[in-house]
Amino acid sequence: MATRLLSRWVNASVARPCTAFKRAISNGVTDYQSKYTQQLHQRADKLGLTVSQLLEKAKADDAERRKAEGEKLKASAAALQKTSQTTDSSLASSSSLRPVEDGPSKLLSKRKDASPIKPLSSILNIPRILSTPHTAEQISALWTAYHGSRSGGTGRGYVCASIPLDMFHKMARTGRQYPTFVLPLPRVRLEDATETSSGENELAHEFFYPAETCSSSNPSCATVLFAPLQEYKLRGAFATPYLVLTMYTDLVSSHGLVLLRGEITPSSSGDKHMLGQEDAQALTLSLQRFYLWDDKKESEDISEGKRLLQAFHETPEKFEWQDLLRFSKTLP
Repeated sequence: MATRLLSRWVNASVARPCTAFKRAISNGVTDYQSKYTQQLHQRADKLGLTVSQLLEKAKADDAERRKAEGEKLKASAAALQKTSQTTDSSLASSSSLRPVEDGPSKLLSKRKDASPIKPLSSILNIPRILSTPHTAEQISALWTAYHGSRSGGTGRGYVCASIPLDMFHKMARTGRQYPTFVLPLPRVRLEDATETSSGENELAHEFFYPAETCSSSNPSCATVLFAPLQEYKLRGAFATPYLVLTMYTDLVSSHGLVLLRGEITPSSSGDKHMLGQEDAQALTLSLQRFYLWDDKKESEDISEGKRLLQAFHETPEKFEWQDLLRFSKTLP
């Protein structure tokens, strides 16, 4: 399954309140709607379209992009599944994997009074893996195939990946320095939502705020929590995370491997999740764009993400929401 890396990094021992965020949010969001509506009309005029046609085109392009993304993920998962099937049969045995409950009630009950981070030992039989000859490639294939089999074989509710160790170290260093950030996700308003004076639908953005997390029982883990901005403003540290990313380093010394697991919080009804699969993947990718720096060889894309992250923390008075929204539109 393709790797998509996401937005704010939390080290278990780090706890820094984001005072910069409170100052920045009051400056930029109030007049965003009017400015964006004007830009929307200008964009439509430039393309020779009506605003309605522009929105339809945007929705069609987005649907096509998501479809292509899904096909790539399916192809990657199928390839990894085939690889895992060619390895020793013990890889797929219950001795190497422990069952993980899919039921939302168990997951939510654990998150009420304990860390939401599931230790790797509850998923993989670590002693079994260390005592038998498993390669890093075999473990990666097993990890991907296992999560792809969740939720009735759809893989819904989870994202997973194997992360190169050097990439993990780079992101960890950035995360310790800048542990909080906000990420925009594109949204198209429904027809029954608030309309403009011309009656056209507007494009809007939903912000996700990586909140602080309590200390994990597994000190080797790094975690990222994502919650809607409005949820965080209302509940603060008690905000419900919609997505929890965990990066396990248990196998670094033995296999040089970091395993990423993302869990999307189930909705109260139990048959859906609080966040869409594509949005979870988009947030995971955003983590890489803002936190994976390479001072020796930085692309223009990485440099802009670095600049925005630094401005958010170091010079909040210079942080521009419009720049963040513009940069987010360049996501592949």
